[in-house]
Amino acid sequence: MKGFTAADVTDQTGKTIFITGANAGLGFEAAKVLAGKGARVLIGCRSQSRASQAVADIRAAHPDADIDIIALDLASLDSIKSAAAAVEKEAQLDVLINNAGIMVPPYELTTDGFESQFGVNHLGPFALTGLLLGKLRSTPNARVVSTASIAHKTGKIFFDDINAEKRYNRVTRYSQSKLANLLFGYELQRRLSAINADTISVIAHPGIADTELSRYVPGPLKLWMPIMMPLLNNAAEGAWPTLLAATGEHVEGGDYYGPSKLFESSGPAVKVKSTPASHNEDTARRLWELSIEMTGIDPGV
Repeated sequence: MKGFTAADVTDQTGKTIFITGANAGLGFEAAKVLAGKGARVLIGCRSQSRASQAVADIRAAHPDADIDIIALDLASLDSIKSAAAAVEKEAQLDVLINNAGIMVPPYELTTDGFESQFGVNHLGPFALTGLLLGKLRSTPNARVVSTASIAHKTGKIFFDDINAEKRYNRVTRYSQSKLANLLFGYELQRRLSAINADTISVIAHPGIADTELSRYVPGPLKLWMPIMMPLLNNAAEGAWPTLLAATGEHVEGGDYYGPSKLFESSGPAVKVKSTPASHNEDTARRLWELSIEMTGIDPGV
């Protein structure tokens, strides 16, 4: 298989796609491609000024782009609820791309008291998806795309210390959140399949891409990044797996996509495999129930 790139995205006219974290990086690049292919694109962003600049940049490339901003802070359940209410007003929702995330920040808590990486990377998308699942299911053949990472391979869910009150290691907690994305994506698909829904859950990861997500990467690793980056994906290339998951014609529920080269760090997108831990159904159910308990939002499937 040659792999999937932005050039393989088909006409998306008539579709409405909501992308979180789309003012920069992978989300911005995906939004630009999808808007250029005729989709109505909603970009969920924290910063109004940066979102406005993203819209201007996309319209500079595609003057006829149909694009709107949805105010969204995944560190706040109130913001998530407001964003979902705004999206509910749309005529349809064909694809929800849970793209926004944070990586290895210093220890902090979200507005609702969750460890920030677990809160923003997992609980926020879980809550947003739960609130919009009815909208998605009312749109034929809709998709939910979750964004994981190769970091999931070392991930473990710390059920006994979910908010890192006993110990915080920012790399370990990032890996936890990325494993959670896969556990959620697979569990959502199992639940959708159980009720014969035509909505599907798909997962993608960007490999190693040069984006703002790396702002908190420890100093020694940052020194290597200028040397390594020519071998890795830029942000536009890092968006290819997301674009495949969101638009690919032969995508099936439960598929997982990532780059095809250098141990899934770069290259065109292909179907890839995740760890056995990510397929553990008992862990996935426990995480699902914990997520409902923590957010107070039940996806209802």
